[in-house]
Amino acid sequence: MEAPVVARKYSVTNLIKSSGLLPDIGLLVSAWDESKSVDENFDAAIRQNLFGKASRQRVADMLKVFRQRYLPNDGSDQAFRVFVGSSLPSEVTDRVVYYYTALAEPALYDFVVDYLYPLYLRGERSLTIRRPLEFLAEAIRQGRTAGTWESDITRKRVAQGLLSTLRDFGLLAGAVKSAEKTLAPARLPTLAFAFIAFHLKRGEPSGERLVRHRHWQLFFLGPQEVEHAFAEAAAEKLLSYQAAGSIIRIEFPTSDFLEYAHALVGRTF
Repeated sequence: MEAPVVARKYSVTNLIKSSGLLPDIGLLVSAWDESKSVDENFDAAIRQNLFGKASRQRVADMLKVFRQRYLPNDGSDQAFRVFVGSSLPSEVTDRVVYYYTALAEPALYDFVVDYLYPLYLRGERSLTIRRPLEFLAEAIRQGRTAGTWESDITRKRVAQGLLSTLRDFGLLAGAVKSAEKTLAPARLPTLAFAFIAFHLKRGEPSGERLVRHRHWQLFFLGPQEVEHAFAEAAAEKLLSYQAAGSIIRIEFPTSDFLEYAHALVGRTF
């Protein structure tokens, strides 16, 4: 059974101080030494000025965000680094980075799944800062925010952070300084889909519920689109997918996530 959604408080810090951070994530993952601890890798990044930032505090803030987003306690962090640090095209790896980012940032997750996805289904594509501001105002009324968000400036900065993050990850189209953006979610490539599906399968043994998992809505995918994506992944021999009515069976060539990540990167199936 899919785990119930647990309401988490929205934090203002990460979405103001960092959006996608895609170039920096690539640098850190590529330089990561698996024989060393997380703190040792972080220290090396600071010593080597890996990101080329003038401020050590800025680097410290970035590493804090990296720890929160991409070092989850579910044991998938090494598989994440193998996949994201590979030579696969950025349009493949960026989708996985976005997925992990959204899982770690409840405001971003809820804004996409509970607010933008229904708009998308209704055929609405135009998006201005009014939309995230409305979303945040409702979240404040419901007590979903951590601390006080009384300042209009704070709410506007968070709203801008939401839009910037989604633009960085290819869900919005439009110039950086444009007042109006367009909902234009990038396609979820098959390799990225397979990686995410394996991550979800570890906590959801039911094939039917896996197809209907609400995490797919992060990519604006409904059950029919997800079924089609599973069929494509099966055709590429990335997994096994069998459907007979409501009975859906999904199997992977290994039960080890790290092994699967290496196989996806090397296409060794």
